[in-house]
Amino acid sequence: MPTETNPQYFIDLENQYGANTYSPLPVVIERGEGVFLWDVQGKQYIDFLSAYSAVNQGHCHPMIIAAILEQSHRLTLTSRAFYNNVLGPFERYITGLFGFDRVLPMNTGVEGGETAIKLARKWAYTRKGVAENQAKIVFASGNFWGRTIAAISTSQDSANTKDFGPFVPGFTIVPFNDLMALEAVFKDSSVAAFMVEPIQGEAGVVVPSDGYIAGVRRLCTQYNVLFIADEVQTGLGRTGKMLCCEHELVKPDILILGKALGGGMFPVSAVLASNEIMGVLRPGQHGSTFGGNPLACAVATASLKVLVEEKLADNAAFMGEIFRKNLRNIQTEIITDIRGKGLLNAIDIKPFGNGKTAYDVCLALKNNGLLAKQTRTHTIRFAPPLVITAQQLRSATEIISHTIAEISK
Repeated sequence: MPTETNPQYFIDLENQYGANTYSPLPVVIERGEGVFLWDVQGKQYIDFLSAYSAVNQGHCHPMIIAAILEQSHRLTLTSRAFYNNVLGPFERYITGLFGFDRVLPMNTGVEGGETAIKLARKWAYTRKGVAENQAKIVFASGNFWGRTIAAISTSQDSANTKDFGPFVPGFTIVPFNDLMALEAVFKDSSVAAFMVEPIQGEAGVVVPSDGYIAGVRRLCTQYNVLFIADEVQTGLGRTGKMLCCEHELVKPDILILGKALGGGMFPVSAVLASNEIMGVLRPGQHGSTFGGNPLACAVATASLKVLVEEKLADNAAFMGEIFRKNLRNIQTEIITDIRGKGLLNAIDIKPFGNGKTAYDVCLALKNNGLLAKQTRTHTIRFAPPLVITAQQLRSATEIISHTIAEISK
């Protein structure tokens, strides 16, 4: 275990030997517990990113650690060439929890998205009667679900797409939060599915109008189109419900989960659907060596039980209301918008005349003991672990208020 305490040492190592695909804040984390992180020099921070909602249960939750330790001493991987004694119980638990017939476990959120698209295409050909190779999957503008070739084929961000073509055909983009545009596209009988985030995270925590998700459900049913809910980031308690779709009493046809399903310990994702939809797949048509491995199943089961038993969705709803109220009480002209649900929130920062952006605000927040990250140029996403207490939330809000006052001078 490295004993070096100079953060620049570790930053230089990454810069020299790693691929240049991220631009992290200049902080080197060594340890985490609950809502707190500590760097290699021992400085404590409040985590307000939660690894993009992968750490909803808080860092190093003892129940999840116990599950990973116990299972790691027994069996970690068999591949799906054999049965194991952890996968079935996990499948029963997660399908019962969310009210679906079947689940296909994978590893990452983007794999979940790819799986959902394959399912929708196969369903379109074998159930809906779409002509071979003509199935279309519709996505909302501003979507983000990963960086595979398929995922960036649905992106309108040139930073994600330039020099990576050609792209996957059969994808259509419609404006987010626009039911009229969605219905116009659905009149094409070759449309198989609409895949959407109930709240767009990477786009800047873009919350649609009340009734939008319910409208999506209605249109999908009317036109025999599968509703794919990408709840990789919004699911598992983050927005104040176990699933964000539950705010409008909506159940999707295909549900994608990831991130917090692994409790911040192990990559786990899952695609849930009905017997009719999941039944289109046959052995050999989809899968993953690590998908459904015993260690992942033990971790995911524990992660879900923590969310349920500790009522973390309720805590997210309660703390989120307090947090947004406190943000609105900050006296400043720098913050131009505050939005969110539960503990998935964002603020927009007024462009600085000196060229500074939200990244500079995040640097100042880091210096004052809170870690958050900008998305886009002038938006900061705030998403602490769902275990956060009222006192911890007050401390965080004080740091944000103090930092905004500092940077406004």
